[in-house]
Amino acid sequence: VQLQASGGGLVQSGGSLRLSCAASGFSGVDWALGWFRQAPGKEREFVSAISWSGGSTNYAESVKGRFTISRDNAENTLSLQMNSLKPEDTAVYYCAAATNYQAVMTDYGVDFWGKGTQVTVSS
Repeated sequence: VQLQASGGGLVQSGGSLRLSCAASGFSGVDWALGWFRQAPGKEREFVSAISWSGGSTNYAESVKGRFTISRDNAENTLSLQMNSLKPEDTAVYYCAAATNYQAVMTDYGVDFWGKGTQVTVSS
């Protein structure tokens, strides 16, 4: 399984960005997908998760109402639409895959990590 995140960049406070994650190598397993982020000097934290079917989603309290996760299984892509961005959203964002929905919400439950993409929000 390989995951490649993209779409990061520099944006002003209040702006929007859309992150994408291209997934490959999935076969025979219904993978749950998610996003984590790590700010400088801080531990990696959970941002959002989505089940294989897309029918279940979950968000960290800090991003609820501002971020929207989605997936396209036909295209093997994961997205994170980020609106009303704040300086505290500045971090490296990672996409992640796990064999079940609950596991993809925890750092230790993730089976595969993508390389991160930098998001910087200026005030």
